[in-house]
This record gives sequence, C-alpha cells and structure tokens, in this order.
Amino acid sequence: MKPWLATGMLLLSAGCAHVQEKPTHWTYEGAEGPEHWGELADSYRMCTVGKNQSPINLDSQHEIEAQLSPLALAYKAGGKEVLNNGHTVQVSYEPGNTLTLDGYSYELKQFHFHAPSENEIDSKQYPMEAHLVHADKDGNLAVLALMFTESATDNPGLNQFWSQIPAKAEEKVALTTKVDASKLLPAKHDYYRFNGSLTTPPCTEGVVWLVMKQPVSASKAQIEKFSQIMGHPNNRPVQPVNARTVLK
Repeated sequence: MKPWLATGMLLLSAGCAHVQEKPTHWTYEGAEGPEHWGELADSYRMCTVGKNQSPINLDSQHEIEAQLSPLALAYKAGGKEVLNNGHTVQVSYEPGNTLTLDGYSYELKQFHFHAPSENEIDSKQYPMEAHLVHADKDGNLAVLALMFTESATDNPGLNQFWSQIPAKAEEKVALTTKVDASKLLPAKHDYYRFNGSLTTPPCTEGVVWLVMKQPVSASKAQIEKFSQIMGHPNNRPVQPVNARTVLK
C-alpha cells in the first residue's frame, strides 16, 4: 500500500487488512501549519525538502505551449457519501469512472474542496477549488483541479450534495442520491499540466496535475457555507516551481 493514498486528499486504502499507524496531526495554521509540516514527522519530510511540490502559481514565465492530448472523461453518477474530515469535505466515488490520459486509465476515487484556491493562475487566487483525485491500477495519482469564481446563482453540480455536507469533523453522511461529478465540470476541457505532489502531508511527489483553464461559478452562499463549516482557510500556500515547466 502506497503512502500517498493518504491524501487530504484522504486515505484511499480503507479496505486494507493490515493495521495502519495513526497519522501525525497537522493543521492549516500555527505550530502545525504548512510551514512546519515537514518537521512534524519523518514521513512528512517531503513537505520541506521536495522540489516538485504543489500547489503552484501557473504563470507565463514557466508555461510552454504543447499539444496536450484531450481529456477523455467517462463519469456517471457515483458519488455515494460525503465526509467532513476536519481538513476538507470529500465525496467518495464508487468504481467505474475514469479519466484516460496518454493511453493510461485513472479511476476517480474522490473529490474534495479548498477555500480559497490552492493553485493560482497568473497570480490570481480563486474563492474555491475542487480536486478530483484519480488513481491508476498501480496507484499513481492524477488530480483534475477546477477553479470556482463567485456568482449570483448556485452551482447546480454542487447543489447535488451541498445541503448534506456534515457540519462536524469526522462526520460522514450517505448521500440520498448519487452525485455525478461531470456536472461540476466546465463546458471546455482545456487544461494546464504539470508534475507535482499532494498538497497535504505527506506531500508525496509524482502526482500528475491537470488544472482546468476555464473556471466554473458558485454562489456566495455556497462558498461561504463551505468556509464556515471548515472554520478556517484550508489551502496550502503556493510552492516554488523550481525547474518545472507547465504545459498548456
């Protein structure tokens, strides 16, 4: 079992038979906040020493024009429960929903949210960001990131489950109707691509990041509801791009 499946992005290995050690506590502020994550446990060291960390600011200085292959998304209604784990709100997804990229198939495992956004585009931070977390058969991750702007009207995709978000940490709710992740996506699927990491401890690298160029919108009430339930911003600050390039 690979350690990066414990994402904030959340643990995807709940079905494992062996007993796992309880992860070291971390937060988004104070002595256990992002600037200290690498000091909290040996397993979190990558948060400090890693050279390909996420999130980043996707700016023209690091971008290269490329012939990126189209995203082949095969999603159907499969979101079955929503969890408030204290770090984010996550909808877990049942098997059979895929993203195909460069001939490789990644299965959608869950999606979750950050407010404000973690990644930035040309130094612009958005009110909220969604991360759709996929894994291939070998456990390699691909994350599809989606930016939200604020509008006067509700986002219909969020309305599928927004009223059922648990208000308390460690609370889980079975969704009354299966959620369709495709209803969150913009009409155009143009994207940026870069190599990065988990944005939460253990900050494991080797994650393929796909950031949608076209944002979607959510109402002020929807964004505020998520922020109030979290009780604090849940975004890791942008990390150095270093020698990486961003393909667009």
